[in-house]
Amino acid sequence: MTLNAGFRADLEAQVAKLKADRVYKTLNHLDSPQAARATMEGRGEVLILSSNNYLGLCTEPSVIRAGKEALDRYGAGTGSVRFICGTFTIHRELESALARLVGADASMSYVSAWNANEGLTATVAEEGDFVVSDALNHASIIDSMRLAKSITKCTTAVYKHGDLDDLVEKLRGAKGAKRRLIWTDGVFSMEGAIAKLPQLLQIARDHDAVLIVDDSHATGVLGATGRGTAEHYGVIGDVDVITSTLGKALGGAAGGFTAGPAALCDMLTQRSRPQLFSNALPPTVAASALAAVRFIGNHPERVQALRANAAWFRSALKEAGLKPMEGETPIVPIIIGETADAIRMSELLLDAGIFVTGFGFAVVPQGAARLRCQVSATHTRDDLDFAVRTIRAVAARVGVTR
Repeated sequence: MTLNAGFRADLEAQVAKLKADRVYKTLNHLDSPQAARATMEGRGEVLILSSNNYLGLCTEPSVIRAGKEALDRYGAGTGSVRFICGTFTIHRELESALARLVGADASMSYVSAWNANEGLTATVAEEGDFVVSDALNHASIIDSMRLAKSITKCTTAVYKHGDLDDLVEKLRGAKGAKRRLIWTDGVFSMEGAIAKLPQLLQIARDHDAVLIVDDSHATGVLGATGRGTAEHYGVIGDVDVITSTLGKALGGAAGGFTAGPAALCDMLTQRSRPQLFSNALPPTVAASALAAVRFIGNHPERVQALRANAAWFRSALKEAGLKPMEGETPIVPIIIGETADAIRMSELLLDAGIFVTGFGFAVVPQGAARLRCQVSATHTRDDLDFAVRTIRAVAARVGVTR
């Protein structure tokens, strides 16, 4: 039997168009642990400025050791979905620690943060409910709402990014809904902007709405001790539902979670399809994530180092004549303008030993192409100084400095 020739030809034509449009994504293979500097196949050592490894926990010895010990104790995998025989004691320990970290009663872990988001809306929303989302929310939230709308017949809407007046207008338009749910990112990944959480909480109270915050880029990052957007604003325990990831600041392996009332997590156990029909986190990953949570609790200075590095880097970029977006997070986008220039700069920077990704239209608005730099607590000042000098030189070469 031969493969369908037409199907293959269609795919090849689509790939060719992506390449012609200069939006084809090339995978770069690392041959060493994810760290401030890593070995890239064919390139040698490069400075990593594209990683979500904000606290450097991918290479933290206690995090690695916990995974190795769990491999010996629990084996390589769970061998089953959770409600049959795939739940291990390490999952319970991790979920208790995650709930404490974000200030919730309970949490439920998933094999990815995407699954956590995907499984939430369709589980809690019902026909007659109204779900509204910030325009710049993560794709997993968008797909979660689309899926819920299809399954439950709830109604959905999108409010302009950060425009709370528009959100209020959308909620007023849905005053006849049985329930109202508001979805927002805690930190928006393309901008590094922080959601206006206190105002969102007040709006939720005023309109008897449930507030759901995806804190994936804030867990381990924001707040004095890394407890996320709620700690940043001093409102821990006030958010109805928090989803987040284990794949960024918490060691970067994999996995995600949903945290909130104990009854919510019970309902997720009963009805959340990604949880019912997928194996649980591998015990090795769960153990490493648990060690990462404990590390953050014992080492708030790592969070402070991250904040100091991000502030220094943003300031140094400005002094060098570049245009980083204002912010308080370790996501530091440098606005370039044209997509071709941003892509060209990322290529030249990689040639110079710095791995940073260029994003253009349609991922970001037309004319707002950018290099998205992501700073780690484990970057040294020499690393960051080298990055600033090199980015400035490449920007001058491409002709985008002011």
